[in-house]
Amino acid sequence: MNAPEKLTIRIKLPSSAGKLEEFRLSTPRDFGTSGRKAFNRVALAAAHVVADPVARGNPWLDAAVDWDATLAYRRYLWSLGLGVAEAMDTAQRGMGLDWKSSLELIRRSVEASRDIEGAVLFNGAGTDQLAPSGGVTLNEVVAAYEEQCEAIENLGGRIVLMASRALAACARSPEDYHRVYSRILSQLKQPVIIHWLGEMFDPQLAGYWGERDHGRAMEVALAVIEANPAKVDGIKISLLDRQKEIDMRRRLPERVRMYTGDDFNYAELIEGDRQGHSDALLGIFDAIAPAASAALAHLAQGDAKGFRDILAPTVPLARHIFTAPTRFYKTGLVFLAWLNGHQEHFVMVGGHQSARSVVDLAETFRLADAAGLLRDPELAASRMRHFLAVNGVGG
Repeated sequence: MNAPEKLTIRIKLPSSAGKLEEFRLSTPRDFGTSGRKAFNRVALAAAHVVADPVARGNPWLDAAVDWDATLAYRRYLWSLGLGVAEAMDTAQRGMGLDWKSSLELIRRSVEASRDIEGAVLFNGAGTDQLAPSGGVTLNEVVAAYEEQCEAIENLGGRIVLMASRALAACARSPEDYHRVYSRILSQLKQPVIIHWLGEMFDPQLAGYWGERDHGRAMEVALAVIEANPAKVDGIKISLLDRQKEIDMRRRLPERVRMYTGDDFNYAELIEGDRQGHSDALLGIFDAIAPAASAALAHLAQGDAKGFRDILAPTVPLARHIFTAPTRFYKTGLVFLAWLNGHQEHFVMVGGHQSARSVVDLAETFRLADAAGLLRDPELAASRMRHFLAVNGVGG
């Protein structure tokens, strides 16, 4: 791919060496994403929420959401042909957004999806109304899952069965996971996506499936799926390890999908190989939606080169946004949404706009430009200058 043409717009950005360096913006890439396109992969973007910056209350404790702006972003994702995975960790679920607010978000998104032909929506069901501790019982975990699943299904929503901090805290063996998951899956109306979120995303989920070793944990997860194949649409694994995903993908029962949650290696995993491919449920799709839509359209037309040409420049951006501590990746996503004019402020639920440094976000800006993802360079540069000035950085 040819290097993007440079514009006359310049900005001074801080470097990792602590110096200001001049940066010249590039022409944004034309992804040709007007109108919905047909894909041969299921592609879900885990969408962020837009905070309400003028709501009363304590921003570290109270989840104040700008519902109009939040739903507008979901309509934008649907307009590109992407599905939405709602109320997931990208929406700061369990990291500022509680179950009550999550259910309201799900209700509003389900209603909004009904107005959009072909809109795909899955919704996170977990146990976050329980405080995780060794004193929680398995029956309480089951009841918490049942409460959330029933609430979502009563709204007409499909379910992503999220990993449970409470289950991780109280389970004593792999058999406890079998018991809980089999009980919940047996009650559900439609097949679900199981979400195995690794400890790099949430340290409280270390040892999930009753095993510290990911290989042995995979055996437990596969056994759960094999015992309930009609109830499982697919599994999303977020371990940031391409080979583990490929190994598990090749062992899934027929018609059970692998949804990549690997924000480092998604391009090659989605493209796949002669033995199969992964579908996608990705937080990075929130930030690279136009590129993802265009690339998937090329792939559906048999143009693997075009697919790679579009997605390859997004991978360095994704790897930077999801760098350790990985759980702070939401900050980079919301920052890009603000730079691109999808929201009018850079404020997050729980005050998480402070979770990444000025230098880190300056690199996010550079890499988004390299991927052609700053859709209005003048606006992006203006907002970046404002951000730097507020943080005491001249430029």
